[in-house]
Amino acid sequence: VCTAYAADKDNAKTPVDIPGLTYDHSMELSYAEEFSVDYYNDGYALITIDQEGQFLVVPEGKKAPEGLDPDIAVLQQPINNIYLVATSAMDLFRAIDGIDSIRLSGTQENGWYIQEAKDAMEQKKIIYAGKYNAPDYELILNEGCDLAIESTMIHHNPEVQEKLEQFGIPVMVERSSYEADPLGRMEWIKLYGVLTGKEQLAEELFEKEIKELENVSVQADEGQEHSDQTNQGKTVAFFYITSKGSANVRKPGDYVAKMIQMAGGTYVPQNAEEEENALSTMNMEMEAFYDQAKDADYIIYNSTIDGELTTMDEFLAKSPLLADFKAVKEGHVWCTGKNLFQETMGLGNMIQDIHRMLTEETPDEGQMHYIHQLK
Repeated sequence: VCTAYAADKDNAKTPVDIPGLTYDHSMELSYAEEFSVDYYNDGYALITIDQEGQFLVVPEGKKAPEGLDPDIAVLQQPINNIYLVATSAMDLFRAIDGIDSIRLSGTQENGWYIQEAKDAMEQKKIIYAGKYNAPDYELILNEGCDLAIESTMIHHNPEVQEKLEQFGIPVMVERSSYEADPLGRMEWIKLYGVLTGKEQLAEELFEKEIKELENVSVQADEGQEHSDQTNQGKTVAFFYITSKGSANVRKPGDYVAKMIQMAGGTYVPQNAEEEENALSTMNMEMEAFYDQAKDADYIIYNSTIDGELTTMDEFLAKSPLLADFKAVKEGHVWCTGKNLFQETMGLGNMIQDIHRMLTEETPDEGQMHYIHQLK
């Protein structure tokens, strides 16, 4: 896989030399570090995804330049028959009114929490083409698929990517989940803006989200504050209990931990860093988790895996140790909705929800988007 330049943002980048094209400028990115876009004359754009590869977006009516590096996949606009496997991208397509570009889904209709995706599947505008490790190749070819957008799960089944590429279908592996900053995840909307020819709309929507957040968030980096909000001095545990009875927690560098920080809280447990792997979560034995998180001021229970909880009794049934947690005794237990991780553009609302939870005595449930209090 050829990569245009080091991902280190501070280094001066040398744009890729593409025969017959003249480099013009690069996309300005405020938070995203996992991709970049370089623009060339006549509307050509080179997308580079860190560790995953490069894609030359060729404008409608134009041709790919001769002598192009064979490692650079060509995406000919209009791109209309996408096989979308990376669920977090759907909300970004929805936001820019680009769901029409998607023809095939790696998720079945009942697996979507995004209404527009559900509707499109019901109306057969989008059809199910098999999950990431078992795609329906015949259907995908018959539908004239011109791009597969996969999550990094595809690396567990590299033979699928190879086969799609053998059939001439470019495979773009989406790395937004590796963005440490939640706003970086949201900024991937600009990449989908490039694919669909809606860069300006994507840019405007992203800027709007950032503006709305300026009222809330404490900028965690360099002590800069977006506004007069400061750390509330409250700790927040975010976890779920696995079927084996351990606590699945986020690592402190994860974007969920960062959202809690931006909302004015402090994520616990802070030392969940022992495992050196790319995953953003890890499992802790319940006793170890209890020792580190029992004094957390707030608990947000992550219900996206095993279903939403509505009552405190359902929560306490997960583990006998939970009853001893400070947040349980003080009635500060919240639960996420199932749609949190599909609605990538809602991360700003999630930060606002956490901020309300931390600062208001009895937050108005009607103003909450992704979390609800367990009674």
